[in-house]
Amino acid sequence: MLQISTATRFENQPLITSLDEIARQGAKTMLQKALELEVADYVDRHVGERDEANKALVVRNGSGQSRSVTFGAGTVEIQAPRVNDKREGAKFTSKILPPYMRRSPNIESLLPILYLKGLSTNDFRGALCGILGEGASGLSSSSISFLKRSWEQEFKEWSAREIVQDYVYIWADGVNVKVRLGDDKKVCLLVIIGVNHAGQKHLLAVEAGYRESEESWSMLLRSLRERGLKAPMLAIGDGALGFWASVRQVFPETKEQRCWVHKIANVLDKLPKRLQGKAKELLHEMMYSESAADALEARKTFETAFGMKYEKSVECIVKDWDKLTTYYGFPATHWSHLRTTNPIESTFATVKLRTAATKGAGSEVAAKTMAFKLMQEAERRWNRIRGHEEIKLVLSGIEFRDGIVVTGHEHREAVG
Repeated sequence: MLQISTATRFENQPLITSLDEIARQGAKTMLQKALELEVADYVDRHVGERDEANKALVVRNGSGQSRSVTFGAGTVEIQAPRVNDKREGAKFTSKILPPYMRRSPNIESLLPILYLKGLSTNDFRGALCGILGEGASGLSSSSISFLKRSWEQEFKEWSAREIVQDYVYIWADGVNVKVRLGDDKKVCLLVIIGVNHAGQKHLLAVEAGYRESEESWSMLLRSLRERGLKAPMLAIGDGALGFWASVRQVFPETKEQRCWVHKIANVLDKLPKRLQGKAKELLHEMMYSESAADALEARKTFETAFGMKYEKSVECIVKDWDKLTTYYGFPATHWSHLRTTNPIESTFATVKLRTAATKGAGSEVAAKTMAFKLMQEAERRWNRIRGHEEIKLVLSGIEFRDGIVVTGHEHREAVG
């Protein structure tokens, strides 16, 4: 076990009162000691190997040039010990501090996350030097600009990848993002997230479209189909006509489920504020009913309460009723995931935060790339959907009614 004696190490040196500086000095001492032990172990393992003159082939060879290394505790100056290995084809390479490494992998991950979360390229040095030390490397705006270019290439390759998994459900939504450059100051990003056979959620597509038009959605869905996406069992989205028209063309066998959150907002918009509280209660009663029959009863109560004076609010809910209640034909454990497009809405909050901090993405390409990287980062924390074990029943064609498997007897009665 590595031990450090602060009494001997800092003897005759000024008292360090900064907690961060103490951590940096301790980390530097431990890193230097670890490097020394690594070299000593390497030399000891080859101590018996000699040349024709009986001289050791592997020997310690002083220290390399001092370099700044940035990691969680800050930035320190390190002189890594060197090894002279004369054996043919052999070379010592430190596993702790490889050549040219100036930042730990954790710091490498931190930089893109901070940029994507809203820190501008010109603010990195000022924001992080106080934490990581004045010698912190790789924090310049040019470093971040290089990262952005690499992300754009990564996004381009991701957008052309082959899709090899089957997806049972997809969520689709169009989200407007501000841009600073170009003629149009807003770009509509078309986003699709899918659930595979194991219940895992994956980002399938991020593409710029023209105001959620049918043509834009059709191009995106056809691209996914050409790259291997098979028709999902169910698509969940808001009432945007462009998406649904394109789904019927590209994946005609896919069932449709309207987003309840969007629908409730549209219905309430057609009522005066003084009535919206009561209306919202009834709408939630429909949305969370345990059966299609109970949902219909709640709808009838809504119609009685508001139909006479606010016919448009009733019409708004009735015209899409079949598409609002499609989820009753799927496992009840999946309902909370199928009623809304929340997986996209909640994830996209970070994209909106980033564009608000920077007063818009720089361009359409930057907007797409930023959304892709943020959602890719979020994807790592997405959980499998509840009741994912029942997906195999859905894929096998088993019928569900009010969230419960229809038995053979019930199925025969329904057919008869």
